[in-house]
Amino acid sequence: MKAEKIKHLLANAVKAQLAGDVCKTHLCIKPYTHRVDSLCMPRSYQPLKFQQFDGKGNPEQHVAHIIETCNNASTDGDLMVKQFVWTLNGIAFEWYTDLEPKSINS
Repeated sequence: MKAEKIKHLLANAVKAQLAGDVCKTHLCIKPYTHRVDSLCMPRSYQPLKFQQFDGKGNPEQHVAHIIETCNNASTDGDLMVKQFVWTLNGIAFEWYTDLEPKSINS
């Protein structure tokens, strides 16, 4: 089933790209709002190194670690939302990609 879903997503992405409409595919839809998406990282921003979360273990501890890391780097709360996806892999990333579009605003 997953292989079919991936094939479908890729086929739609290629069709949309050929039609010049890349961001109408599910691959470009983000679970956060346009307001969050339009925020820019500060010019001096250096990407942070996060621990990866694969869905095993305590998600509350993972989020607490992200918040602490971002606070230490003086990263604004809404900018944390954009960085959160970088910390996920495995089933945790699958959960993230299944969130409803524009369901997160802060």
